[in-house]
Amino acid sequence: MDFTKLQAQRRACASLSAKDDGVHVHVMGWIYDVRDLGKVRFAVLRDVTGEVQITAHKDRADKKLFDALGSVSRESSALISGTVKKSDKASGGREIVPDSFEVVGMAEAPLPIDTSDFSKTELPKRLDYRFLDMHRRRTQAIFKIQSTIARAFLNHFHEKGFIEMQPPCVIGAASEGGTDLFEVKYFEKKAYLAQSPQLYKQMLACSMEKTCMICPVWRAEKHNTVRHINEIRQMDIEAAFNDQMSIMKHQEEVVKYMISEVLKHNKADLELLGATLKVPDARYMHYDDTIQLLKKQGIAIEIGDDLNPEAEKKLGELFPDTIMFVHSWPANCKPFYIMPKDGKENAEYSEGFDAIYRGLEISSGGQRIHIPDLLIARIKKKGLKPEHFKDYIDSFRYGAPPHAGWSIGLERMTLLLCGLDNIREATMFPRDRDRLTP
Repeated sequence: MDFTKLQAQRRACASLSAKDDGVHVHVMGWIYDVRDLGKVRFAVLRDVTGEVQITAHKDRADKKLFDALGSVSRESSALISGTVKKSDKASGGREIVPDSFEVVGMAEAPLPIDTSDFSKTELPKRLDYRFLDMHRRRTQAIFKIQSTIARAFLNHFHEKGFIEMQPPCVIGAASEGGTDLFEVKYFEKKAYLAQSPQLYKQMLACSMEKTCMICPVWRAEKHNTVRHINEIRQMDIEAAFNDQMSIMKHQEEVVKYMISEVLKHNKADLELLGATLKVPDARYMHYDDTIQLLKKQGIAIEIGDDLNPEAEKKLGELFPDTIMFVHSWPANCKPFYIMPKDGKENAEYSEGFDAIYRGLEISSGGQRIHIPDLLIARIKKKGLKPEHFKDYIDSFRYGAPPHAGWSIGLERMTLLLCGLDNIREATMFPRDRDRLTP
């Protein structure tokens, strides 16, 4: 079988139309549905672009081909050659009358899950058979949108001169402090799965000025919610000569661009998912002003508190289709590496922010500390040991400039743009406290 030749001749299902009447074509895909009316047998072939009906008449088709159409199981992969015919009854106004039908991967029957677009199989079982769940158009639509998000993110920053980096995923010490790390054995040493590329992207920004990346991170938090997973893909940037205000502007621009690209390239996917989307506005609000606004809305929250899910949801209701940048957080609410206001060790506020979109936090970030003595003081204040961060601290001793950055969870952004209820739907192969397979 010469797949080089077959691919050169191949037509995508969605590219066929009634205008191709009489044209001989080669198509490849999966058998989505079959119907047997006795003298006529139908199959719906689906590839990643769409569907086309295959119609064989008993008195016209080759017997072997007609029999094969009667015995093929749903979700089997097949190669089909035939002639396009106009059809008022078929989807898209066209069908293929086959002269060649070859099953190259027969699916066992019955299928373990419902692969229809509106599957009645519960999500946990669909995830058990994720490789088969990926046959569903709705599942494919989610990850087509996710692909657009990721591509748009990198393209946006490539155009701005950012250097793409691949940070290490195995590290020797906590990158953000705390104990929520997965420990691994690394030869004779103890190591951890990285909870963030934070320290490394700062090092690069301080030498090559601007960097962007999409990379996996792991958080060993024992939560079990529809908003959290334990292995995440983060879209990160870090840039020298930036503070929290200028770095937030970078985020505003890229989020708007990512959404505009989804609207441009994934209209059919959004319609299939029933998702409504528009390019958002942006609003910048000081942390204190945000707290006061939330208190007026009846949210029990005080200065110094984090924004809980109720508060985030309320901001989404008050400012729909708006990226809410809540900036200048109290210093004690932010990690040790976030710059305190005016570079003062005991400053009440910081150069750190959170971004809320559609009632959910999508990002946190801000200006980093690039002054070694101040960094050591902040590390100690957080109850951590400076010697655990020696390489990190030393990287700022040789002309490190002011710099800032942030990260956005790829799965969380996908969840919001697709209008999903569970982040596992937006994760190809989720890893949470109960799931390690497939």
